[in-house]
Amino acid sequence: MTTHRFPHPVYSRHVLQPAYRDAQRYFFEPMLEAHEAHAIALAECGVIPFENAAAILSAVATIRAEGSQAYAYQPGVEDLFFRIEGRVMESAGMDYGGNLQLARSRNDLGHALARMAIRLRLLELGDALLALRTATMAQARRHLETLMPGYTHTQPAQPTTFAHYLAGVLTFLHRNQQGFFDAYREVNLSPLGAAALTGTGFPLDRQRVAELLGFDGVVVSTQHAIGGGDYLTDVAFATQALAVNLSRMTHDLLVWASQEANALRIDDSFIQISSIMPQKRNPVVLEHLRARLSRALGFAQSVVLQCHNIPYGDTQDIEDEILPPLFEALNALQESVELYTAFFEGLSLNVEHLRRRAGEGFTTATELADALVREAGLPFRAAHKVVATLVQDAVNAGLTSSQLTLAMLQEAARSVLGRVLPLSEAQFRQALDPAHFIAVRTGLGGVAPAATAAVLDNLEQCAEQDRAALFAAHQRLIDSQERRQQRIAAFLSPTASNP
Repeated sequence: MTTHRFPHPVYSRHVLQPAYRDAQRYFFEPMLEAHEAHAIALAECGVIPFENAAAILSAVATIRAEGSQAYAYQPGVEDLFFRIEGRVMESAGMDYGGNLQLARSRNDLGHALARMAIRLRLLELGDALLALRTATMAQARRHLETLMPGYTHTQPAQPTTFAHYLAGVLTFLHRNQQGFFDAYREVNLSPLGAAALTGTGFPLDRQRVAELLGFDGVVVSTQHAIGGGDYLTDVAFATQALAVNLSRMTHDLLVWASQEANALRIDDSFIQISSIMPQKRNPVVLEHLRARLSRALGFAQSVVLQCHNIPYGDTQDIEDEILPPLFEALNALQESVELYTAFFEGLSLNVEHLRRRAGEGFTTATELADALVREAGLPFRAAHKVVATLVQDAVNAGLTSSQLTLAMLQEAARSVLGRVLPLSEAQFRQALDPAHFIAVRTGLGGVAPAATAAVLDNLEQCAEQDRAALFAAHQRLIDSQERRQQRIAAFLSPTASNP
């Protein structure tokens, strides 16, 4: 039997080295920041002397100056933490550097680093999502009166406007952004001080450590700080919600981009041609978006599944192993959001063609039934039956909606009710006009331009509030970094004694 010293070459190749590269990419700077905050807090709480903290802080400054690439993977060194800790002890000396991990474990540190890396990605995604909302809002404002057919069950249903459709899109974008804000609030809590899982016997001020690192608070339960994976699944669920909504919009846009629908024109910068068919304008950007959104969904589901049916404690399933799918999900979503922002910025509509199509397919039948209620005094169900009979007779005769006549309506009324209706030609024609259909739907959230504009006004206010919240979150991290640097400067000042 062949025996190997740790690590086995296969284990090193498939587990340790990929995890190490991820740590170099995502954790190098967060780890140094966590070391700084921990050393400061240990000194402030009287756990280690001032000069011990100063030596650690000086060593960390040296490591930062050397850069992450100076700390490539080395066989026999399990992970980046041990590599950095070894360098701290080498620089500060064993007596001082050996206290770096006092009152702390790789368990609470690992979760802290993950949270610090994830929160940056969430803020970056939040900024991108706001940019998408801005581009979408501009399109909606531009098309408040752009008539088009609206669909249910993929069939023409009622006239609508592109702005009304986009008001729905902006609504889900706002709601999905709230989902990421909720996830961020759970992510931005500090597990530090939980140590292995039971806390520490040293008088470490957990709130102070959290403050120095820009966390909004602490995970009070030390068990949950180590065993909980809900901050990971919260991000995954928010990712899935947005990816699902965007993918449904992608489906619509692909249909509208078809030659048969001829509803919209995608900017040439997103169009690819055929190698053999010179007439082709392939809307490939939407196909790439559909695929990337599927990718985001798949990676996010991997996060959820890895958190399923595992012990409620320290386990690699929610540590090194979960970061690749989580960051892949966020990366795919980030790319999709940025692509969609550019897509909407260059999108144009075939306005007149859509206006002509808005009334095709008997889409104004609902308004005709409503007119029979208002003008002829019919109960809605009776009016519905009369109009349904009219439409069915027209379809059977091979007629389109533009060929309907008042005489045909009266024939349907005689068939259903046994009498004709008190409806004028002008009232009949008005009821069939898609522009009139739009104009009368003035209720809250309705398709009338003024009603849709009111929805957009509200959504714009929501976007401004979200922008302010994002700015505050960014600023909190900047402020905490400045405070930490001020404390470090006080420790490392040549004239410092015990700051």
